[in-house]
Amino acid sequence: MVLMLAFVLAQLTQLDFWQFPLIPALIQGIGAALIAYWQRAPRWWLPIHLGFAPLAVIVQGFDIAPGWFLAAFVLSLLIFWRTDRSRVPLYLSNRDTAIALAALLPATPVRFIDLGCGDGRLLRHLAKARPDCRFVGIEHAPLPWLLARWRTRGLANVAVRRGDFWQEPLGEYALVYAFLSPVPMPRLWRKASSEMAAGATLISNSFAVPEIVPDTEIELKDRRVTRLYLYHPAGQADLAGDSAAFPAI
Repeated sequence: MVLMLAFVLAQLTQLDFWQFPLIPALIQGIGAALIAYWQRAPRWWLPIHLGFAPLAVIVQGFDIAPGWFLAAFVLSLLIFWRTDRSRVPLYLSNRDTAIALAALLPATPVRFIDLGCGDGRLLRHLAKARPDCRFVGIEHAPLPWLLARWRTRGLANVAVRRGDFWQEPLGEYALVYAFLSPVPMPRLWRKASSEMAAGATLISNSFAVPEIVPDTEIELKDRRVTRLYLYHPAGQADLAGDSAAFPAI
């Protein structure tokens, strides 16, 4: 629809649509980004919508062998895996978050799980800060999982597994950490409220559970002003609303 509008605009302005393809591509990108903004899509989608069509036109001017495009696709797949199904992009927790989480660990040894541990930098920091605690990371994307395994090598109190964290029981963990996206938060709440033990804490980085007031909010002083939302979901009623099941990843 946006591309057709760009074509009509080019005709009305008597612009040669095919001689200057970058102009309608830019119009298409701007239109797609505006529609995504209007539909309240995650902000990280906006530059993708804005730049996809113009970049596709620009690339046509380079003599690039098709194999490079295949290689780029395979590399992206290995890094992000099935983001189209999980609806969770690759977010990496920064050092300020790691320091804040280390401060939240109780004085007694506990078990901590990172749902979608990315490259393992958070687990490495926590494991070194608290060698008496046990840390588990679950990651489904192959390359981040391999990097997490490498980062945490030699740390006896860390286990990094590749798999679907929706299949991981949460009952044995005192702290469950997630840096996901707004989409899976209702399902995560239902899983946590049915599986986590009394007194256990669910910590969500940046994304609050809809319609559930967190017990505590922590605002960090980092560049992106990270917010940590802390919940004690055990025994609470399941969240009403979206109940659609997410496919295994």
